[in-house]
Amino acid sequence: MSESSNRPPISLSPGQWSFTRWNTIGQLEALEVHHPLFQATIFLQGAHLAHFAPQDQMEWLWLSDTARFEPGRPIRGGVPICWPWFGDPARNPPEVRKRIHSDAAHGFARSVLWKLEDVRESAHEVEISLSLDANEDFADVWTGHALALLTFSFSVRGCQLALTTTNLDSNPMAFSQALHTYFSTADISRTRVLGLGTSNYIDALNDWEYCTQDGPVYFEGETDRIYESGEPLTIVTPAGSRKLTAVGSDSTVVWNPGPDKAARLSDFPDTAWKTMLCVETANAAGDYRVLNEGQSHTLGVFIGRT
Repeated sequence: MSESSNRPPISLSPGQWSFTRWNTIGQLEALEVHHPLFQATIFLQGAHLAHFAPQDQMEWLWLSDTARFEPGRPIRGGVPICWPWFGDPARNPPEVRKRIHSDAAHGFARSVLWKLEDVRESAHEVEISLSLDANEDFADVWTGHALALLTFSFSVRGCQLALTTTNLDSNPMAFSQALHTYFSTADISRTRVLGLGTSNYIDALNDWEYCTQDGPVYFEGETDRIYESGEPLTIVTPAGSRKLTAVGSDSTVVWNPGPDKAARLSDFPDTAWKTMLCVETANAAGDYRVLNEGQSHTLGVFIGRT
């Protein structure tokens, strides 16, 4: 799915990095990329992409003005990693739910430290890989043993995330997940998502009733839907548009909290719902995945110019 140059980036050790630097933001360690063609910021906690912008362009992602960068606290905005379950545990399929020993939504990957595996740089691209070994250390919240490897690829054309899960357990592993991407918009009422017309979806605000989309997705208040589609999408905002191309996904989550829920959310200004939306590349609801011992699955998205 790569949209990058044919020339592979060169793997380098920290002393040799040309564009990538360590920084401490709040109480968290982060990798900041300052490339002549683009900029990006990744936190080790949650393998969380918080910032991406090509040269001379405005920020592509939305990050809350009140986000707090503290150990164990998920970051509001950017691209949180929901893994190894998505959403409310009780709303997951039985095969996924039986592994979960927590009431917390969206799994534990977004609030724990990941390990830096590699930084690869070239004149056109930077790739950064981080891993999470979900072993017996997480037995109090989840049953299983799996390796999550997340690779970010940045170029002037856009950014790509590829999350590969490998089952290291002897038993089959069922899981759900999402790349919970927050996008900026100047006005949610003049924003729409193209590519989901005629798709079936679950309306989480209407007792999980099945509905069918008719044309573009518009936002008229709180929106929380799981679409049965992994087709390419276009997000149109007053400032322009972005194209999303997914792999390993047959479900897409579209979310905006609206005014009432925004007032209840942590680290979320009351009026911020007017300037953001989430379009999430997912394996959610009936699109959950099962891996036998040693098997892997990659969920990915390329966010690019249209």
